Amino acid sequence: MKEEAGLLVKYRDLIGQEISVGAWLEVDQQRIDDFARVTGDEQWIHTDPVRAADESPYGGTVAHGFLTLALLPMLTRSNHPDFFQENYPGMRLRVNYGLNRLRFPAPVLSGSKLRARTKVLACEEVSGGIQITYEMTVEIDGCSKPACVAEQVVRLYS
Repeated sequence: MKEEAGLLVKYRDLIGQEISVGAWLEVDQQRIDDFARVTGDEQWIHTDPVRAADESPYGGTVAHGFLTLALLPMLTRSNHPDFFQENYPGMRLRVNYGLNRLRFPAPVLSGSKLRARTKVLACEEVSGGIQITYEMTVEIDGCSKPACVAEQVVRLYS
């Protein structure tokens, strides 16, 4: 309970602030193809570089929007044990509770580099823990529009 109270105060004090900017990660064709196989979404715009070069409005293959979303744990390192202990001391587990909003404003072309920026939007007590709402913005290197903007809700339990 003491840990929860401390985290509640800590994250309430961070509301409106950016707390993390991740490292760049290249999204190559192999990663896109692997995601297509796992999800069954093998539409040519993702998996056929020759056809996509000729027919796609983007001039090449693009990553799935849900691949970009699925990369958030890697882009933020939010589930890495060191990150967890540093940012949520005393917490036993962190649960992805869901999303409030999700948009994919710009396509991620194969070979693009992405990174995530994280801002705290809200923090509140819930039964047995605390709930934090983050705004996650996934940037594309060299692009003015983000690949993804999501409000992620997580719950932390001691």
